[in-house]
Amino acid sequence: MAETTSIVLALPKGRILGELRPLLDQAGIRPEAAFDDPDSRQLRFRTDDPHLHLIRVRSFDVATFIAFGAADLGVVGSDVLMEFDYPEVYAPVDLNLGRCRMAVAEPAELVAEDDPESWSHVRVATKYPRVTTRHFAERGVQAECIRLSGAIELAPAMGLCQRLVDLVSSGATLKANGLTEVETIAHISARLAVNRTAWKTRPAPVSRWVERFREVTGAAEA
Repeated sequence: MAETTSIVLALPKGRILGELRPLLDQAGIRPEAAFDDPDSRQLRFRTDDPHLHLIRVRSFDVATFIAFGAADLGVVGSDVLMEFDYPEVYAPVDLNLGRCRMAVAEPAELVAEDDPESWSHVRVATKYPRVTTRHFAERGVQAECIRLSGAIELAPAMGLCQRLVDLVSSGATLKANGLTEVETIAHISARLAVNRTAWKTRPAPVSRWVERFREVTGAAEA
């Protein structure tokens, strides 16, 4: 588990961290200067609270750090929680950040003559193979997933497959690559997630931060 004398909060690198930064301020979390230095290679940071440390990791890794006790709390996209489905990770607060949707898309020229209800087998490019497989299995469709970690919109044009599952916000990237959204799998947002064991063994400090985030987001209790 994380150090017994401190709470470790895992934060995702990338665009969502920019959205999250004002929320950290509202929650009274003031990291050391290196946290806001774009040239810093540092990954662990002190705060003005000696009992709170921050770590900054890839967005897909935050849930793993929490699940295995390397972090007590963290900010995780609900897409990541759906994909990994760690029983040790509980997400009590919707932070109302990073809102988008997980969707199925295909080349625009297929849409007019294609009927998703008629699919029995699909080959899909995605970085969410578990979610994708479950989604289609619930409809009796067999999904053959090609796992990619980036440039997923290129897959149909390069002949890997005709369909993909990815996160969609404005839809501009799909449009720019000649793709059209045909199904929505889930609506996605960033959540505050907690290691269940940490919350059980150190309820006071963990609960304090859960309540702090709940207050600044105005989130109802899950």
